[in-house]
This record gives sequence, structure tokens and C-alpha cells, in this order.
Amino acid sequence: MTSTPPAARRSKITPERVQEFYDAVLEMLRESGYEALTMEGVAARACCGKSTLYRQWKTKPQLVAAALRANRQGTLVAVDTGTLAGDLREAARIAAGNSGRDTRLTQALGHAVLSDEELQAALREALVEPELAAFDAMVARAVARGEIAADHPAVEFLPAQLMGVLRIRPVLEGRYADADYLVRFVDAALLPALGLAAVPAPGPMPDPAPGPEPDRAP
Repeated sequence: MTSTPPAARRSKITPERVQEFYDAVLEMLRESGYEALTMEGVAARACCGKSTLYRQWKTKPQLVAAALRANRQGTLVAVDTGTLAGDLREAARIAAGNSGRDTRLTQALGHAVLSDEELQAALREALVEPELAAFDAMVARAVARGEIAADHPAVEFLPAQLMGVLRIRPVLEGRYADADYLVRFVDAALLPALGLAAVPAPGPMPDPAPGPEPDRAP
């Protein structure tokens, strides 16, 4: 009697391969938006079978949410210059470095984030909550140093102001918020609202060599 060979064991997807799927999702979101993203398109970009994606993530929202959560960042967590004014200026410079990438991502998710609670939660975990925690830490240090009062009314609006100007400049001016723009915003709007003096600007620099045009929003 001939025995039946055991069924082939399904190969396990490595963490590196999963990250390739997530990278493909985020790239395609930034390029084409949420509505244009399909499981078939992600499979083609990642060079895998569509069934591979459906076995791991049953729906497109689940895959996108997983990609966002896996790529959560805390870009401002290491900021600690010794003063709140210095922290906010440094936060502005760091935020400017990610301005185009993060703004394209939030714009790509658009209406879908408002209508899908899982996507909304994933976006908050990936891009919003780490930065809110960093702002809270900056303010807590400033309060401990005696720079501002713990109940200063302007503190509540710091994240909304800095993150908001990042998102709105492409709409108003057709270009992303660069470091110079955001630092000037901090000095002109955030620090006066807190009753703090602006950090002295560095001395004059030589004229820079001609370079590429500023990064403009699509």
C-alpha cells in the first residue's frame, strides 16, 4: 500500500518580505492615493501573488493600516536643546525634512481616514501620536525649568499650529513647508503666543551656490 505524502508546508513570509509589501503600499499611496490603490497593484509592485496578500490581510484597509502601524515614527522624540524656543525651532527643522513625504501620505488617505476608524487609528499611531508625545515632553521640560506656566493657554494649540501649517502650505502656495518657512513661523507665531523671545538667528551666511528649485507640491 502506497502512503500518501504529507501536504507541502506553506512557506512562512519573512519579516523582510512583509516590510517589502508595506513599502509598496506606502509608495503607491503617495503616488496615486488611497482610492487608486488595489491589492492587485500591490502584488504586482511587490512581485507576489495576490493570494499571498489576501491570506495575510483580508482587505485593503487592513493592509494599509498594517503598513502605517509598521512604519510608525517618532521623529521629534530626541529633540532637547535646553530651551522651549530652541526645541520648537529644532522640531520645525525636523518636520520640514519629512514635510513632502508625510503630507503626501495624509493627503493620499484623505476621505478614507474619516470614514474608516481602523485607518484613522493607524494614521494617528504612525504619524500623530509620536509627535504629540514629543510636544508634551518639550512642554513638561519647559514647565520644570520655569519658562512657561503649566496652564499657559497657548500650549494646547502648539501641535495643531505646527502640524497644521505643514499641511496647509501646499494648498495655499503650491509648495511644501521648508525649514526656513517653519522656523520663521515658530519665531513669528508660536513663541510670541507663549510669551517667549525668539532664539537669535545665526549671523549672515555667504550666498549659496545655485541649486535645484524648491520642492513643490504636486
